[in-house]
Amino acid sequence: MTEETMQRDDPAQELSSRFPTAYTILFLLIVFVAALTWIIPAGQYDRVMNEEVGREVAVVGTYREVERNPQGFVHVMLAPVAGFYDPDSNAANAIDVALFVLFLGGFLGVVNATGAIDTGIRTAMSAVKGREIWMIPIMMSLFALGGTTYGMAEETLAFYAILIPVVIAAGYDAVTGVAIILIGAGIGVLGSTINPFATVIASNAAGVAFTEGMTLRLVILLGGLVICAAYVMRYAHRIKADPSRSVVAGQAESHRKVFLQGKAGKDADTALTGTQKLVLVIFAMTFAVMIWGVAGQGWWMAQMGALFLGSAIVIGLVARMGEKKLTGNFVDGARDLLGVALVIGLARGIVVIMDHGRIADTILHGAEQTLGGLGELAFINLMLWIEIGMSFFVPSSSGLAVLSMPILAPLADFAGVGRDLVVTAYQSANGLVNLINPTFAVVIGGLAIGRVSYDRWIVFIWPLMLILLAFISVVLTLGALL
Repeated sequence: MTEETMQRDDPAQELSSRFPTAYTILFLLIVFVAALTWIIPAGQYDRVMNEEVGREVAVVGTYREVERNPQGFVHVMLAPVAGFYDPDSNAANAIDVALFVLFLGGFLGVVNATGAIDTGIRTAMSAVKGREIWMIPIMMSLFALGGTTYGMAEETLAFYAILIPVVIAAGYDAVTGVAIILIGAGIGVLGSTINPFATVIASNAAGVAFTEGMTLRLVILLGGLVICAAYVMRYAHRIKADPSRSVVAGQAESHRKVFLQGKAGKDADTALTGTQKLVLVIFAMTFAVMIWGVAGQGWWMAQMGALFLGSAIVIGLVARMGEKKLTGNFVDGARDLLGVALVIGLARGIVVIMDHGRIADTILHGAEQTLGGLGELAFINLMLWIEIGMSFFVPSSSGLAVLSMPILAPLADFAGVGRDLVVTAYQSANGLVNLINPTFAVVIGGLAIGRVSYDRWIVFIWPLMLILLAFISVVLTLGALL
């Protein structure tokens, strides 16, 4: 049976083919948020510089309505461009992330041209044959460690093209590879402990030490990691036994061709050459340096992009590619991830529209009024849901912390709830939403690299989202009672 026939006979795949692409979904969200700027009144809080946070924060009780700035057709058309770079917006720009993705693609194009990755994967799979399932909890734990300590997010985009071929070669599917990275790092951010971009900023904005509430956050981190690892392992075991149960079963062959370069047959070479071994050493060292730079040296997208560019040149020289072949492979690799760079700009464009429309503070003011006068249990659970709603519009953990914590955390004093519990509710909500958030570049970018459509991802993850939501609600309720 041909791949085309399989896709026609697969109702799930047929539905997926009718589902809009990520580009359409994001553009429709831009239109939707622009429509909200015509409905929701424009408003603004006064802001003062908080030296501990290093940003301006809203001042409680200073909300006022301001002149509307509804976003029309021209603003909608400009939003995708403004998402890349808009000096007039408070929203984070995406140009640095998009350029990093292109440099990463170029680096991977050069590495793939040496054949080192494909041969290395086959060698590794032969070594762990029969024990492949255990790489899931191990890798998820490593990504969770990055998430809980320094908010690993955009950096994970560099790992999809590495891990997904390994996972597919082990007999699983592309969704399993995406889940290991996206859910692994995501559960770490959800259960942040010392993450400076979530826990520390939010705690400072709330007026409490970031160490307050640490025990509860460790419970959420460890409990959530166990839940997520078990969920992904169960799915992986099931689809390895019966590949037709994969949520992307209709794309299995095309995924193998893309990620394994069509070289997974029995007649393929399984022995690494000396050059390929050296390429893999440089490859591994590049990612080790990236982690060191981000975690300890304050690196961000520009430095990481430069690192991958430099490593691509070194690998090209080691493999004796020559100038034309090296540049050709680099450009081809960048071209493969061009779509990813575009969806990142589109996702940020949504936030730009909301910022220009001046409705973020109005939404926050509505939350402030809703929470007033509630008891402790109702307060903390409603706080969770309010932060969930706001996370769709403000996916940035630091951005949401600076926006919401100065206003919502003081309300905990009247409800008899510790402010540290509000911080925990905020980061749990933000981390949960950012496992599926279409306005979050990490989600859309990761799915695009993994060639997993958004609707297929939702089919895979929605039961886990419900389980995590129930788990977080129980932990927060117990935290309010104790």
